[in-house]
Amino acid sequence: MNLNIRSAVVKAALVAGLAVSSLVLSVASAASASAPPLAVGPQYDTTHVYVAPENFDKFTDSFVATFGGHKSQQGVFQVTPTPSQTMSQLVFTPVGTVSVFGFKTPVPYPFGSERTGYLVKDMDAAVRSAREHGADVKVATFPDPIGRDAIITWPGGVNMQLYWHTQVPKYDALETVPENRVYVSPERADALIRDFVAFSRGKVVSDDPHAAGVEIGNPAGTYRRVRLDSGFGKMTILVTNGHLPYPFGYEMTGYEVKDLAVTLAKAKGAGAAVLVQPFTSDQRESALVQFPGGYIAEIHATVR
Repeated sequence: MNLNIRSAVVKAALVAGLAVSSLVLSVASAASASAPPLAVGPQYDTTHVYVAPENFDKFTDSFVATFGGHKSQQGVFQVTPTPSQTMSQLVFTPVGTVSVFGFKTPVPYPFGSERTGYLVKDMDAAVRSAREHGADVKVATFPDPIGRDAIITWPGGVNMQLYWHTQVPKYDALETVPENRVYVSPERADALIRDFVAFSRGKVVSDDPHAAGVEIGNPAGTYRRVRLDSGFGKMTILVTNGHLPYPFGYEMTGYEVKDLAVTLAKAKGAGAAVLVQPFTSDQRESALVQFPGGYIAEIHATVR
């Protein structure tokens, strides 16, 4: 009898927890819709790629050969608040932009741990909003050669850079918007989703508690996958227990292309290696690729 009562209580608690979680995420999505936007646009948001200087051009050449696009002028700059020197270049492609760094000096902590750089309309407002919505400011706002920057950390240890330009840049719109792929534990997932949705003025697009495990290298299992959308672009949150076969978890960004086979052929021809062969799930055909210099990316195409 006591076991039955205890089982009923546990089930009720689980149901209540899921209901509260869903309610919290719904409230966050609704509240974010009325807040003034901070994002400039997804074409201004970059994945940060750190490579050794000797691999710098190998990586940027391979990335452009794979996805198309062009590079900005390369230079050597100080982009941290303490003394350092790094090669730096933007690579613009129709499927997403990367900021590439090749440090000639030791990399000051915690640089290199930030996944992305998000351009904001107002740096002070963005940092204030991040704090209000649960983020830690890991590196306080500092000047760079063309604006201001800060590094923030979300629940689950998700680091990203915010930046603001003195002169507003003008970049072409993307053909497809890449997704920031974030791996997080079940204990921190709801806090991350709630806080980032509120900060980004975004929304939860989907929340699948039983997504196919093949997407994270576990064909026999399932996991929770949450897709978000905001002015900063797309984010996919992969909620796992951390039992991930290599290279899952190392890919920071997913790039959508029209034809996966054609893109993979270009990547291999430009020196990249296919680490995970194409598989189909969630109306996608996907693969994981490693570019010269070590950068790992997910590449996918819609299955029509």
